[in-house]
Amino acid sequence: MKKLTVVLFLLVSVAGMGWAAARAAVRPQIQLAILLDTSGSMDGLIGQAKSRLWKIVNELATAKKDGQVPQLQVALYEYGQDSLSAAGGYLRCIVPLTMDLDRLSEELFKLQTNGGQEYCGQVIGEAVSHLQWSRNPNDLKLIFIAGNEPFTQGAVDYRISCRQAIGHGIIVNTVFCGNYEEGLRTDWKAGADLADGQYLAIDANHTPPPVTAPQDAEIARLSREMNQTYVAYGREGASGKQRQQEQDKNAASLSGEVAAERAAAKAAPQYSNSTWDLVDAKKNGKVKLEEMKDEELPQEMKGMSVKDRLEYVAAMQGKREALQKKIAGLHAEREHFVAEKMKSQASTNTLDSAIISVLHRQAAAKNFIIKK
Repeated sequence: MKKLTVVLFLLVSVAGMGWAAARAAVRPQIQLAILLDTSGSMDGLIGQAKSRLWKIVNELATAKKDGQVPQLQVALYEYGQDSLSAAGGYLRCIVPLTMDLDRLSEELFKLQTNGGQEYCGQVIGEAVSHLQWSRNPNDLKLIFIAGNEPFTQGAVDYRISCRQAIGHGIIVNTVFCGNYEEGLRTDWKAGADLADGQYLAIDANHTPPPVTAPQDAEIARLSREMNQTYVAYGREGASGKQRQQEQDKNAASLSGEVAAERAAAKAAPQYSNSTWDLVDAKKNGKVKLEEMKDEELPQEMKGMSVKDRLEYVAAMQGKREALQKKIAGLHAEREHFVAEKMKSQASTNTLDSAIISVLHRQAAAKNFIIKK
């Protein structure tokens, strides 16, 4: 009987240790849904979203919780677009919660504006109900909705949607594109208040001119070199690699500053491409190189022995990490240069500054630490 008790105790202890280890292995999450008004007057807002996406990602790249780097997922909705279904509320989910930041950028660059009815209550309700939100109450779950028409429009009462959101632990922040007082009168603050969020007003039609820095050319060169360390494989390999290069071009088409911010984001832990890049897939435990069939390997690895496969991928990973470190260092120098240059200029309240200011406060409340 005594032996049986000891055995049972050991089994329970091992099971408990396994459960604890499994919990420790689960990374904390930051989930962010961005809901953009794409009606006719919102060209400035969409332009800011395109040019400031990577700046927001870089801010989140510094986040940690209990010493762990959180997993970042971002979703994108548009609402108020005439070309969308009236029965569906003139809205659509463009990208569900995803870690694929290149896909998010790709879809942002496709957005166009076109008159319409802006139903804030309905798009918030859709995001709350249909996205795959974490059930962990300790994760950070945020909605940012931006627009310029009364928050009260549409058949779905925003008060119901906002209460539903916070009932699921999802904070709703509202960004009014226009005069602060007008946003107050049209219930944008009331919506945020109901869901523990923050109300902000921005000038969507004025984006500060980009700052050119001495580090830009070298950052761009290192970013191109880093692209060569990505080993495309599987059904999504070719399209994933092409998308990566296209988003580099999209960023560069806006300015050297945006290109530098994107390069820095690519050097951060939140930028991961396990679905198409063999280096990230192996690093994140998505594949085992020793078990892959030869036909599953990319062309440059076909016929390799297991030893050669492991060495090849390890070499690409090592080269990438060295480049990421260089880019991160140059980006830090760039930020210091820009900060010094901007001291003499008045600050402008833009989409990214609004989101970043809120992120710091709301992340701290969930014990996430974001460096300032």
